[in-house]
Amino acid sequence: MAGYTPRPIDTRDVELGSNLSELTEKLAENAHENWAQMRLQEGWSHGPSRDDEAKRHPNLVPYDELSEKDKDLDRGTAMETLKAVLALGYVIKKR
Repeated sequence: MAGYTPRPIDTRDVELGSNLSELTEKLAENAHENWAQMRLQEGWSHGPSRDDEAKRHPNLVPYDELSEKDKDLDRGTAMETLKAVLALGYVIKKR
């Protein structure tokens, strides 16, 4: 889309404490599970390489079987989400 400029919430000054590392990992795993569930519902299946035409993807595996590089993509999304929540003034507290 021409002229579109993304404007994410500024999280540069937000630091996640070590108490959120477990939550970050849980959210990263959940993000992968949601992605995989959606792909499977769309008729995708596991394959050795990504093939959009055949609907095959190598990451249609349990989270713990992903490479660290692929896990880091999900972790990045989780961390930015948590940082945005904190930047917006919310408090994250475990019951």
